[in-house]
Amino acid sequence: MKILGIDPGYDRLGIAVIDKPPRVQGAKTKETLVYSGCFQTSPKDTIYLRLEQIGKEIGRVIDEHQPECLAIENLYITKNQKTAMRVAEARGIILYEAQKRGLTITEYTPMEIKLAVTGDGSSDKRMIAKMLALLIKMPPEKMTSKTLDDECDAIAVALAHSAILR
Repeated sequence: MKILGIDPGYDRLGIAVIDKPPRVQGAKTKETLVYSGCFQTSPKDTIYLRLEQIGKEIGRVIDEHQPECLAIENLYITKNQKTAMRVAEARGIILYEAQKRGLTITEYTPMEIKLAVTGDGSSDKRMIAKMLALLIKMPPEKMTSKTLDDECDAIAVALAHSAILR
């Protein structure tokens, strides 16, 4: 089963697709990272163009990798209401593209994601990155200091959903 994980944003959007292998009695299996990246839009573009670009990119990833479900981080209210509104708009585009293509959609809070990946709902970014390296098969170059937090967060969202499916 392929799972699309999204860390939503309109400036930077974390995207990951993982493959959850079938469960085999008595065998330990790890998920495999199929694709991950951080999609960025330009602040010079209008919000409308940026939302269109996000929709096209999500559609492209879904069409190319054929995930069965979407796991997406819930929006939590930030101090900046304008940013929260823009992220909510981006989430709407993402949810639309997933629904249009028949994906099952599940939302997780940041605390639920951290708990599923590290066992501690208050883990920091460093601890999440450390656990990702242990929990999922991925190329070593994916977990470098140059990997953006948004990309790691998207992998963590997908992995959290995989853990729930066990």
